[in-house]
Amino acid sequence: MHIGKKLGIFVVCFCLTAVVIVSSALSLWFEHRVKELRYNAFNVELVNIDEQLRRDIEQLELFTQIYAAPVASLPPEQRYLLEGAWTQSQLGQYLSLYIVEQGKLVPLSDTHSDLNFFQLDPIPRALLELSSPKSGLYLTNDAYFIVSVVPVADIGAVMMVRKLESQQLMNYGLAGLVTDITLQPGPAADDITAKQHNYSADLAVPLLLPSNVLHLQVNFTERAFEQVELKYDLVTYLIIAFGLLLLVLGYMWLRVSIIRPFKHLMLQLDQIDPNATHYSQLRGQGCAELVVMATSVNRLLEKIFLQKERAKTTLESIAEAVILTNTQAKVVYLNRQAEQLLATSNNTACGMPLAQLISDDKDVEQAVFNVMSQQPSKPMVKKIKVRANGPKVMERSISHLRDHQQAIIGTVVVLRDITQEELLTRQLRRRVSYDPVTLLLNRCAFEEKLEGFSVGAQTVALCYFDLEQFKLINDSCGHNAGDRILKMVAKAIQSSVDDDALVARLGGDEFGLALRDHSALAIAQLAKQIIHAIILQVLEHQGCHYRIGVSTGVALARAPFINAKELLKDADIACIAAKQKGCNQIHFYDDKDKELNYQRNAPKWAVRIAQAIEHNELLLYYQPIKSMARLPSRQRMEILLRIQEPCGRILSPAQFIAAAERFKLMTDVDKEVIRKTFLWLSLNEHLWADHCLSINLSGNSLGAEGMVEYIAEQLNRFDIPSSCICFEITETSAIQNRNRAMDMLNRLRKLGFSFALDDFGSGFASYGYLRELPVDYVKIDGCFVKTIASNAKDYAIVKSIHDVCCVMGIETVAEFVENQEIIDKLSDIGINYAQGYAIGRPQSLDLYQKDIAPNAKAIA
Repeated sequence: MHIGKKLGIFVVCFCLTAVVIVSSALSLWFEHRVKELRYNAFNVELVNIDEQLRRDIEQLELFTQIYAAPVASLPPEQRYLLEGAWTQSQLGQYLSLYIVEQGKLVPLSDTHSDLNFFQLDPIPRALLELSSPKSGLYLTNDAYFIVSVVPVADIGAVMMVRKLESQQLMNYGLAGLVTDITLQPGPAADDITAKQHNYSADLAVPLLLPSNVLHLQVNFTERAFEQVELKYDLVTYLIIAFGLLLLVLGYMWLRVSIIRPFKHLMLQLDQIDPNATHYSQLRGQGCAELVVMATSVNRLLEKIFLQKERAKTTLESIAEAVILTNTQAKVVYLNRQAEQLLATSNNTACGMPLAQLISDDKDVEQAVFNVMSQQPSKPMVKKIKVRANGPKVMERSISHLRDHQQAIIGTVVVLRDITQEELLTRQLRRRVSYDPVTLLLNRCAFEEKLEGFSVGAQTVALCYFDLEQFKLINDSCGHNAGDRILKMVAKAIQSSVDDDALVARLGGDEFGLALRDHSALAIAQLAKQIIHAIILQVLEHQGCHYRIGVSTGVALARAPFINAKELLKDADIACIAAKQKGCNQIHFYDDKDKELNYQRNAPKWAVRIAQAIEHNELLLYYQPIKSMARLPSRQRMEILLRIQEPCGRILSPAQFIAAAERFKLMTDVDKEVIRKTFLWLSLNEHLWADHCLSINLSGNSLGAEGMVEYIAEQLNRFDIPSSCICFEITETSAIQNRNRAMDMLNRLRKLGFSFALDDFGSGFASYGYLRELPVDYVKIDGCFVKTIASNAKDYAIVKSIHDVCCVMGIETVAEFVENQEIIDKLSDIGINYAQGYAIGRPQSLDLYQKDIAPNAKAIA
């Protein structure tokens, strides 16, 4: 409905009705006010009439009281004089005077004919027994009188009577308001009664006697009020006419100032074309609000136009193909990239079903309907292949489109060309899984495939190949030559196995081969065949020919105990054992081989050692070293290292020292042993004078950077004498690190420490090195000592070592002393100290004070 019709309905149905209702209300209010005024006037007039009547009664009573005394004082013979005077006076015309004497009413003057109607016979007892004046109206012989009785002591009472005439009663009322006043017998009514245009009201009057009941009836007229009502009606009609005139004028003004300009503005809005390339600004007129509305709409149109242009420019500029559809999956818009991709135009594609436009994507239409029905929070993405303008891989993204009321009005289909991305992804995936040099599986992919490879197999064998002399080729001929030899090795392995085997490059010069359901013999034969094929590979570089060797470790597992990760680890351990045998050797992993188990558990023990150092869990043991001389000397003992398992079992060094050396932890272990030993000595100051503790230093710690500074720092920290400490180094490590060992020994000797050369004779056994090393003790290797009682050669070797040391001023210590016969032989030779189970077994250092004998300071 138009605004003009709405305003007309508003004026007719609401404003006009309001005027009628207001006028009617005013009319009712005026009538109510006139009625109220009428009754107020009636009540006021009744009060005035009542007051006048009572005033006349009071006046008559006053006259009676004035004449009562003189009349009572006159003797009977003189009353005629008063009677004559009363008759001749003006009062005698209206008033009659009586004397109540001896129960009778005696008139003093009865000349007035109107008063002769008054009769009071017999006189009521109430009047005869009055003690005070009594006045009121009295009815007798159809005539109404005002009677006032004043008691007098001598004669009884004096009574004055006045007759009430109709004219006199009319004088009480207001002319034009009261039409008639009459006295009526009976009691007075309470309400004002209305009869046609007249109103009647009863007024109670003072009575002379209660038995003689009278009331005053007053009749009123409403002519005066009818004139007032007429004036009020004229005012109401004038107000209605004025209100209607204002409504008409207001409607015409609204039509001119609002309706017509608003229609003009709506016509301009209706002519706006949303698809136009430009728009005309709206012009508002008639009132300021329409001008502001037109300005606001112009700003909104400007923003919409700019947003539309930006969206269009954006859609035309982006690299993806964008297709807009309606709710029937029909195309409503294509951007330029979509036109190029699908080889069509926007005008041709609009209205076409989406499935027809993208014919290569069979389920695109169903996907569009699913998006509109399910309304997912994220776009629905899928990879598709499009053959238009050449085969391409596209990423199809579909999302729903909503209007301002959040209702689904269509979808947005975005096609992004990911052909190059897919190619790059495949290349990267290949690089992640395959070695770029040999094109074999890399270690990560090999381990992943090994899990599935072992499923359902009865046996799985893993061969670990480690090339020998590969570093020589790399360093001599360069990495390109190294890559060539790696390719040759890869081809040699692949040519020796079937297609169902897994072949991988596990590291720089390490290869892996996994086989299913092969016997140990077949695996050994195949491994030899591969080794032979690798040996035959010859690299020619700048006129030189290079060959390589290979060490092979084999781990074999049978179902159901096949663990791919453990199998690879076992093969690696077996390969290390094969390298120890020499070049081109094969070694099968055996879980009963203690040495291989040590190697296998080395990573676990390396972690355990690191945790023990971090949490201060390394345990120190000691083994006594007995002096073979009879003279008193220092009590010597060697500090040994132990680690306790969670179950409480104490492990020997052989189970974790190799792991510590393999993973470069021995320097940290040596530092912790030094710290704990120095701490123990600092807490046992009474042992400083006659005890010396031997601490083993590994080959990694000899010459290690900062080791001398650490020992000096701990010496200052715990403030112990350096003479209580002797560092033991092995012959092999001292000779292999000769220069560093010499520098470290000389620096520590300046601090007052002593040194012992451990395991002497098992290594190079060079007396030349012994002459150069600044050591105080030589510990003869136990392999010579434990057979000295039964082997003359070992006896001669021990004796020769002792003789040479004596000449050099070095004391000797014999290890592995296990029985008394050995002790006797060592005494014959003159060995200075003995150490072994016959002297004492290793014990916890914390228990040393409990086990020491009272005469420990003088051990013989």
